[in-house]
Amino acid sequence: EGAELATGGTRRGIVVSTLAEARFFAAGGFDDILYAFPVPRWRLAECVALARRLQAFQVLLDSLQGLELLRQNPLPGGKRWLVWLKLDCGNARAGIRPTDPEALALARAIAEGSPELVTLVGVYAHCGNTYGCRDIPAIQTIARDTTAAVLEFVTA
Repeated sequence: EGAELATGGTRRGIVVSTLAEARFFAAGGFDDILYAFPVPRWRLAECVALARRLQAFQVLLDSLQGLELLRQNPLPGGKRWLVWLKLDCGNARAGIRPTDPEALALARAIAEGSPELVTLVGVYAHCGNTYGCRDIPAIQTIARDTTAAVLEFVTA
């Protein structure tokens, strides 16, 4: 019920951190879900099933290996993998640092490599490094730094 309220009843545009959550929301009629963790090889079959089932099942990538995994496993029926490039702006959990020279090359590879199989939707950063903050100004500093890093990367 909370997710339906949060989406204004559209049941679209939600982010989940596990595939169990994705399946739960899909069963509840949600049809536009971002799995906010780079696709692991051992979870590919589950991701394929969700991508086939939903209008927009979106995934994160943070490596050329992940991109190659999706290219080697095209979706049936003319569907494309909908991909967000995961940037690590300080959380150090997943993603590629926006200042890493490979990050821009990876973005280009996703966007230009196989558009009939993989579509770059955008870039994604999670401020999980705020979890240890003790006050609002510390959270705001991380949010500003993350925003600046993402904007600088996108501009490049």
